[in-house]
Amino acid sequence: MNNYTIYSKDGCPFCVKIKEVMDLANLNHVVYNLDEHFSRDAFYGQFGNGSTFPQVVKDGTNLGGCTETVTYLQENSII
Repeated sequence: MNNYTIYSKDGCPFCVKIKEVMDLANLNHVVYNLDEHFSRDAFYGQFGNGSTFPQVVKDGTNLGGCTETVTYLQENSII
């Protein structure tokens, strides 16, 4: 089973796009929002300083941002 976690923040167009991709592909995912579910410090602690939003994790493995995640999904024939 594919379990995706999206670390998102309000006002981020790439966050909106990756959520739409997940919804359209009917992929099982959960969305965590900055300042609601995690702090900026926790985000940088997990993904590294300078990391951008969104960050997508699949079954504990970081896929990266929106572009990297879509590429992964295409290369693995998930979408």
